[in-house]
This record gives sequence, C-alpha cells and structure tokens, in this order.
Amino acid sequence: MTYYKPPRSTRNHFIEPPSIFSRLAGAVHSSVILPVQRLWRPRRYSLLSTNAAILPRNMRRNPRNWDVRRSLNLPNLLAVFWILLLLWGERWVFEGSISACRWGTWEQWVRTKFRMKRLMNLLTLNKPQGATPHHLIFLADPQIIDPHSYPGRPWPLSTFTYWHTDNYLKRNYIQLQKSLHPDTIFFLGDLFDGGREWKTAHGNSIDPAWANGQRPSGEAAHLKTWGKRYGEDFWLHEYDRFGKIFYKFWDLSGAEAGPGQRGRKIVSTLPGNHDLGFGDKIKIPIRNRFETYFGEGNRVDVVGNHTFVSVDSVSLSAGDSEHSVEDIIRPVENFLSTVQATKRKAVAQELSYQFGSESKFRYSHTVQEAQTANYKDVPKLDPGAGHAEFPTILLTHVPLYREPGTPCGPKREHWPPATPPKGQTAPVIPDHRNAISISRGYQYQNVLSNADSVKLVSSIGNVGLVFSGDDHDYCEVLHPADKNNAREITVKSISWAMGVRKPGFVMLSMWNPVGPDGQPISSTHGDGPHISPTVQSHLCLQPDQLGIFARYGILLTMSFLAVIIRALLTSSFKLTPFSSSEQSQPQTDVPLLPTSMKDLKRRDDEPTTQQSTSSINSAAHSNLAPRSTAARTRSLSPANGYGLPPREVRFAEAPLINHVTNGWAQNASKKSDDYDHDADEPTSKLKPPTRARLIWREIWTSLWRVTWIAVLTYLYLWR
Repeated sequence: MTYYKPPRSTRNHFIEPPSIFSRLAGAVHSSVILPVQRLWRPRRYSLLSTNAAILPRNMRRNPRNWDVRRSLNLPNLLAVFWILLLLWGERWVFEGSISACRWGTWEQWVRTKFRMKRLMNLLTLNKPQGATPHHLIFLADPQIIDPHSYPGRPWPLSTFTYWHTDNYLKRNYIQLQKSLHPDTIFFLGDLFDGGREWKTAHGNSIDPAWANGQRPSGEAAHLKTWGKRYGEDFWLHEYDRFGKIFYKFWDLSGAEAGPGQRGRKIVSTLPGNHDLGFGDKIKIPIRNRFETYFGEGNRVDVVGNHTFVSVDSVSLSAGDSEHSVEDIIRPVENFLSTVQATKRKAVAQELSYQFGSESKFRYSHTVQEAQTANYKDVPKLDPGAGHAEFPTILLTHVPLYREPGTPCGPKREHWPPATPPKGQTAPVIPDHRNAISISRGYQYQNVLSNADSVKLVSSIGNVGLVFSGDDHDYCEVLHPADKNNAREITVKSISWAMGVRKPGFVMLSMWNPVGPDGQPISSTHGDGPHISPTVQSHLCLQPDQLGIFARYGILLTMSFLAVIIRALLTSSFKLTPFSSSEQSQPQTDVPLLPTSMKDLKRRDDEPTTQQSTSSINSAAHSNLAPRSTAARTRSLSPANGYGLPPREVRFAEAPLINHVTNGWAQNASKKSDDYDHDADEPTSKLKPPTRARLIWREIWTSLWRVTWIAVLTYLYLWR
C-alpha cells in the first residue's frame, strides 16, 4: 500500500520560519492588544450559544478570562501607581496647594462691633451694601520662556521646558480662579523673558553704539540670530501666548465680583526690565509697543477704597545716566509731578460714585474776551490739597533701596534668617545671605538707587505699603523715615523656572469702610495677619515642580528595579511569566498530517473524543485520523481539527483527508522516505529559549505595558 505524500510547497508552508514582520505583529498583539482586551474588554460568553453544561467547561479551559486575580500582576500594579502619581503631580497637588489658601482660612476681620453703625450709614447715606473685604492678588515675574531664556539648550529639552512651564502657570492660574476668584489681579512686571530683545516693525530697536560689548558672552553669541529670526511677529505670538495663559481664564468661575464690589479688574501694565530693558538701555520703540498692547506703565487705580500707584521704575532709573535719556524719563517725570492731584481726583470720583453724588462739569454760557477772561474759576475734578485720601500703595517692579544686609524675614526661600545670639530677640543685621544683594549688571539692578527711592515715596505721598517684584523670592522689610516708614513686600515669582523651588503669590484682603467725606468710619483692625489697619496679606505657595519630577524619577527607578527583579525570579523559580504568549492559549507546531512515525504512534495512542455504540459509525470513523487533545479544545474547523495553531488557521490550505488503515501504518514504519526526513529535520532543530532570552522578554514586555499606559496618561493630563 502507498501513502499520501503532500507536495513540497505544502510542507514548506509549515516549516518555514516566520518573517520579521510576523514576529513584530505577534509581539504587538501579545503585548498591547491582548492586555488591553483583558483589562478593559474581557471576553463575554453568550448564553444563547453556551448551555449550562458547556459553560463550566469553558471556564476550566480558559480560566484567564474569568480570574480577576490574574490582573493583579506586577506590571498592572506599577501602571496603577503611575496613574495615581501622575494624577497627583499634574492635577491634585495644584488643587490642594491653592485650596489651602482660601480667603476664609487666614483673613480675620472684626465685623460684629460695627454692625449697627454700618446699618445706620446704609440707611442715612445710601451707602452700597459692601463692607466685606476686597480680594486682590499680586502676580510677579511670570517671564514666559522664550529663546532668550535658555539659548544653548537643545531642541527637545527646550521645547519640553516651554510646554511644561506654560502648563505650570496655566494650572496654577486656573485653580486660582476656581478656588480664590479674586476681585482684582495686579501683575508686577517681567511678563516676558526676552521681550526687550525682539525688534519692532517700526523704529530703531538696535543697541546704541556706546552699549556694544556690555552684553554677557552667552547673549552676545546669539544676538545676530535673534535679530534675524525674532521680530514683531514673534513678539505678537508671545503676547497671544501670554493671553492664552492669563486672559483666557479670567472669568473661568464667573465675571461677577464679590459681594459689594464694583467689579473685577486685571491690571498688567507695569513693565519690568525683561519687558523694556533697564535705565538708559531702554529703547523707545520697544516701550511704545509694550504700552500699546498692555497700557501705560504709570497709572493710578482706586481699588477697595485704597489708592494704587503704579510707577515705571525701570525708566525712572535712567536719570543717573550720562547719556541722552530725556525721551526715556520724560513720561515718568511728568507723571510724578502730577501724581498727587491724580490721586485726589481718583478718590473724589470713587466717593461720588459710592454715595450717589457724581459730579459733572457745568460751564456757564458767557462770552468773554480772550485777553480779559478769568481762568481761575474753571471747574476741576481735583478737589485740592487737604481733601480726603485713601491709603496709598506703591507698585514698582524694582524694589526700593535698603541698606546692604537688611534681612528679608523667615519667609524667604533662598536662605533662612541667621540665628541671633543668645539673649537677642531682634533679627541679625546685617544678614547678607537672607537679604537682597545690592548689585547691578547688564539690563538689571537689584534695587533702585536711594535717591530714586526717596523721590518716589515723597512725590506720591502717604505711601504706607510697597509691593515689588524682580527678585523672584519673598522679602519683607520696613523702610526708615526717609521713605515714610513704609513696609515693602517683594513678591515671589509664579514660575518654577525662575530659581525658586516653591513659587508663590501674595494675597491681599482690604477692608476700609468710609463715609462720604472719605474718612474711615471706624478702625478696621483685624485679628489676622495684617500689615496695616486696613490690609491683611498672605503668602500662598505653589507646588514644588522639581520635587514632583524627583518623585517621578524615584518611581521610575523603582519600576525598573521591580521589573528586573521579577524577571530574574521568574526565570529562577519558574514563576508564571507575564510576557509568555502561551498564557492566553497554548500554541503548538503540530503539522496538518502526521510527518513521522513518532507523530503517528502518538496519535494512535490518544483516545478519540467520541465513542459510538453503532458499528456503522465506528467503521466510518476508523478511516479518519484521530484528533489530538489540543484540537478538541479548539474550534471544529477542518484545519484546526488537526492541531493547527489558531494564528495559522487563516493561512492553511484545505486539509486532504486520506483513508488510512492500520496496514498503511505498518508499511510506513518499514519505509524511509525523504518526506519523513524533511519533516523530522526542522523539529529536531527547535530548541527552548535560553534563560537570558526569557529574562529579556519578561523585562521588555513588562516595561512596555507600564510605559504606554503612563505615557498616555501623562499626555492626557498634559492636554
């Protein structure tokens, strides 16, 4: 008798090693698709096609689809840890830090003793109901990152710095609006980092000849590139970028102000040295561009019955220059010469609005000769000297002068105050580490000159509080009598890229109920952290971004170590490998037909799946090759019925069923054909994977599972 010999093309189909594309597709399927299906879309069995007898058998044969405990493996646990840590580092920590600064947690105003008197004022003076505090926030030095910030930083790292710095500012600002909802926000300068460098469309914005050679070497090397690549269009793009961070979310929690307040206001007109330059190096076209889009840097605002005077101190500092600086200092000089009258007019307008007696200009209709006309009785908004004033608060980007070594207090981050000697209660003076250094350089000066500081305070008058920026860290000092004993607070930067681990901002709660003459109704001294009888302040700290990155690094290191240790233990103690594709279902390389005596003998020894009591059925089935156990657990398709792996069923040809008898098997044992030799040869070369390969596969698959989940989570939160 003869036996069927399949053609060589059929034999080569089953013994040909898989291509690199097949291996890559299999790796992606086993490491990505199958885990996702097991976690988020488990297999479901239909009761219409599965009866009660088959369901328990399917559960026994595929326990992986029903056992929840199999999902509690190391890669899945690490992925959960990463999701929780990313939620904390990208969302929860911002919400927690801002929520801890809510107004009610620190402001303490004494209201009960004035309740009756305030009620009488409301009834008699038609005073609007609004004795609750006005909430104001100072934001300093956002300095949004641009090519001027890190000119030598390579592309991927510089782009990541841009994105993450903007996201840090945006997340804090969004939570500030949601949790605090301030009535007013003042920016204290340095809105951009390189705004002074980007040339304008019109006017000369090139450094003067006498300033050549003064730039630091790091900037001088990039000056030519900046001049070619960055101009008016780039500055407008940066202006739009600033607006998308701060202006876009201004009314996120509503446009209505707090109870009794006139409205909400955001003021970002105060320039810094990174916006315009400093002193005699300021270029007029660049300053004109800044004031066109943000507003004039010198202005007076009445907010919460307090007068805020903003002064362009970087332009004022040009007065000490030996070069021609008349065009630079003229606007600020003119402003200071009339600022007290401007203050009185602003207070008069506010009082007339509050008490319903808003005044209007009324001129008499008379005809007079120009030479003999009387100009003394012309109506004016300025009520004149001696009239009511509100407490005055000075806003300047550059801090006022103080003696070298003047300590900044315990809230300064860089260095805590020096420990005083035993028995001394006053702070150590001088304390140079805790103080702002008195120094200057190209386009910056840490503090104003003493002459400019005295000039500012004396010209404005009645200055009790000063708020400044520029230093990036918190500093609180009390100035001497030549500066009206004013208390100054230098506000922290709100950006984590400005050299402080914990950025922050200053919150101001103001309550100054007054009568129609502008005089305070009564003392409003509170029991909280006050800096004047009508003002309470609070420093609100933002998250430590470098600390968040450090936690990411710690978990990353722990993830690597845990995966490596798990892979070593899996190889040594024969644990269930996470990377094994055989976990989902066993795979075998059994060919379509028996190819050797060994396969034929094994199949003859295996019991058939069905025992028929009919001789007709027995005779009919005796001519067919029995199916293996692996085949019985799979689909009843013709190819799969003979043990073909599911991944090869779709590529297999229709099986050729030969009527084989026991005699054929005996004759086949006596023959030695090339077909048997060809079939046995590849199986003899198959070797189990080495221990190193098992360890590497376990490490790679586990890390891939954790990585793609963590990266997708980070990208979603970053969005």
